[in-house]
Amino acid sequence: MYVIVAGGGKIGANVVRSLLAMGHEVTLIEQARDRFMLLEEEFGHQVLRGDATEIHVLEGAGIGRPPDQVLAVTGDDEDNLVVSLLAKQEFAVPRVIARVNNPKNHWMFNESWCVDVAVTTPHLLTSLVEEAVSVGTLVRLLSFEKGRASLIEVTLASDAKAANCEIVGLDFPRDSTIVAVLREERVIFPRGDTVLLPGDEVLVLVTPDSEADVQAILTGR
Repeated sequence: MYVIVAGGGKIGANVVRSLLAMGHEVTLIEQARDRFMLLEEEFGHQVLRGDATEIHVLEGAGIGRPPDQVLAVTGDDEDNLVVSLLAKQEFAVPRVIARVNNPKNHWMFNESWCVDVAVTTPHLLTSLVEEAVSVGTLVRLLSFEKGRASLIEVTLASDAKAANCEIVGLDFPRDSTIVAVLREERVIFPRGDTVLLPGDEVLVLVTPDSEADVQAILTGR
């Protein structure tokens, strides 16, 4: 897989390290001279100096191929949106992932602005906190395919109607799937006869149409 990463800060550099370790081909774009020189020492020719919001810089990174994915992870939300727009509209990149620095700007990072996946660190941290402390409450962990599917988590309360019941008898919607059950440090890949117990962390893949029904099944009393 070929990936272009715009922004060579700590996040961008760490992403590049991980992608290279997995065997992917990566080009990293960084504008600041001092930062570029440090990155060039580590990554060599895989780093390109320039402003990723300029078409000729993206072309120099090989975006015309096009890459499988573009990651816009600079420290400036406006730049990340511009990179996303150029990647989609000018070069038809299949998948664009953008970093949101200011949570107040999250509403703009959507399909209209050519962003397939928006990553907001405060939102991710909040979800992890909620996941750890919330019993009987639905926590949305991730969204996929521009919001057409989501991974949700519910820790079953002792009085939930799904507690101590087999999955097959709970009448989950057809467009939802229990992908895993976390129980006492074990991961269970459930079947129809799997019994859900109080305290189980139930991970479910849902669509917008099925989420309310799944929530009612797992959190209803």
